[in-house]
Amino acid sequence: MNRRQLFKTAAGLTAATMSYKLISADNDTMQQETDMTNNPIEKLTLSKAEWQARLTPEQYQILRKEGTERPWTSELNDEKRQGIFACAGCDLPLFKSEYKFDSGTGWPSFFDTIENHVETKRDFKLVLPRTEYHCARCGGHHGHVFKDGPEPTGLRYCNNGIALKFIPS
Repeated sequence: MNRRQLFKTAAGLTAATMSYKLISADNDTMQQETDMTNNPIEKLTLSKAEWQARLTPEQYQILRKEGTERPWTSELNDEKRQGIFACAGCDLPLFKSEYKFDSGTGWPSFFDTIENHVETKRDFKLVLPRTEYHCARCGGHHGHVFKDGPEPTGLRYCNNGIALKFIPS
């Protein structure tokens, strides 16, 4: 092995180690957040056939298959009334209307959730890790959370509108 090959191998191993450490540290943080919720919500478990009977095909694709709707297609983007945004799969309230903001992304966005009603996990579908969130009752996929939202949390819960139902006050 010449010096050039040795250098390339060392650089590759260093990059892989750093990536692993970053991902591991992030996973440890997410695990602590999940463990600290002490979630009292009773889980809803249904068969594939029961979910398909309960949901529209579009809702099934998003909530059960972790799909993503096209941006700017949800009527909830423009919803400004007072109320609650609940999971379309099980009716668990996830967001208060005062948490909603216009992110300009084409999906309903919120800067906070109703405590203990959302759970997170790591998603590597686009290679780089993202934080995916789900309904704490039925496990339905809603979207991803990013650290580019407004104060007071600085978070943006980017939600598939079809995975939500709006319940006005």
